[in-house]
Amino acid sequence: MTETIEMIHEDGLPGNESTLEPKPEWQPRYPGSGRLTGKVAIVTGADSGIGRAVAALYAREGADVAIVYLLEDEDAAETRRIVEAEGRRAITVKADVGSREMCDNIVEETLAAFGRIDIVVNNAGEQHPDEDITDISEEQLRRTFQTNIFGMFFMVQAARPHLKSGAAIVNCTSVTMYKGSKELLDYSSTKGAITAFTRSLSENLIADGIRVNAVAPGPIWTPLNPCGGASEEKLEHFGESTPMGRPGQPNEVAPSFLFLACEDASYMSGQVLHPNGGIIVNG
Repeated sequence: MTETIEMIHEDGLPGNESTLEPKPEWQPRYPGSGRLTGKVAIVTGADSGIGRAVAALYAREGADVAIVYLLEDEDAAETRRIVEAEGRRAITVKADVGSREMCDNIVEETLAAFGRIDIVVNNAGEQHPDEDITDISEEQLRRTFQTNIFGMFFMVQAARPHLKSGAAIVNCTSVTMYKGSKELLDYSSTKGAITAFTRSLSENLIADGIRVNAVAPGPIWTPLNPCGGASEEKLEHFGESTPMGRPGQPNEVAPSFLFLACEDASYMSGQVLHPNGGIIVNG
């Protein structure tokens, strides 16, 4: 486990939102309407970025939240404060989703605290930009796949015995799966795997009343980008290539995760939503 954490820190990941300027916008944009009342959600990568915005919105809609994070204790504590400020219960679970044992522990701690699991949000991920495919080390390649796709398998395997009819799984894929990314070869490849995983898992679980969908964000302002090795030039123009001409904010993505988790999406499974600033993609 120590070796895994050291690998992740090689380029500053996962990154601390408290030091990021400007601050990402996580705040829910509207009053809650009780769409997740009585539900319990596990949200991985919930200490910052999209995960924090999802946790905040789920709490506003009535859910208790297990906040799963890797290293950033301060950010995780702030997300917990946000959830509890909405009047909901929260726990923080420090874990590497790339470890099957730790995913089992996440589920055990969630059940111990809340007694049930209704929603699993597989959001945790990492990226390591490289200009040439020969620059991608075997260690990095294995680590990126371990976190981004193996972690989703492990989380679902751990949670599956406790998911009943009406439960929802929401995975985070990416626009890079659809349009490619010349500097994120390993990352975009994992996102392709996540989309295939989403569609296949939907077919696997749909007869049991469990819906599986995904969200494919475009360029969103979170710690993943500045802390994931992006150049100063790329950060300066981050998101400008979208039709909207700007990066998105986490609270512009979180409603997609809410929609797919609640009964509003009761006739949707195996699908992907695209909050990406107007980029046209297929699928």
